[in-house]
Amino acid sequence: MTGSLSLLGGALRGALCTIAAVAVLSTPSLAQAPKDAEAFAPVEDFARKVEEFSKSAPELNRKIQEGAKAIEGMAEVSKARKELEQLRGAVADLLGRVSDDGDLARLGARALEQSRAKLKALEQENRFTADERGFLVSQWRELIRQTEAASADLDRARVEFVELLRTLQTREDFIDELMQIRRAAEALTVIRQLTSDLRDASEKLKTLIGGIKPPGV
Repeated sequence: MTGSLSLLGGALRGALCTIAAVAVLSTPSLAQAPKDAEAFAPVEDFARKVEEFSKSAPELNRKIQEGAKAIEGMAEVSKARKELEQLRGAVADLLGRVSDDGDLARLGARALEQSRAKLKALEQENRFTADERGFLVSQWRELIRQTEAASADLDRARVEFVELLRTLQTREDFIDELMQIRRAAEALTVIRQLTSDLRDASEKLKTLIGGIKPPGV
């Protein structure tokens, strides 16, 4: 009986050793694991490129739509006419302010009128000593003198500005042409930017298409 147990134990140990050896042989080594991972690297790289292009495609589509909308807006006659009307309105408003009978033309005269009235009243004032009144009168006279010079300078500047505004009114056709050139230049900038965006997308797409084949083919 004892001998039979010994023989059974020896057979069991042998079987366990055999199973262990088979397990060791069937388990990938540490050196083999990276090689297995590298086998799928081309597929993962291609999938990554597909994902990148899918994410960038909507952004490119948005830029194209916005570019087309911008160029269409620049070509709208009504929009160009509105810009010219806004300029015409601004010039007319300014002319109303700076013309001979406008608010600006009366500013200097109003300031001088007030200063001269104050000087006349002060010359008849008895609340101050002669020295005090003399000092105040001299200050107001100097102020009036400088106000007269400043008012004359303002009027010269006003007249020159009026002439320029009226010249601007007579050159509306030429101004309209200049504004059209500006809009066309803006459209050119949009076109160039879209061209750059498309070429960037093309390079990504070329790389993506180049990956649609087995490695080494």
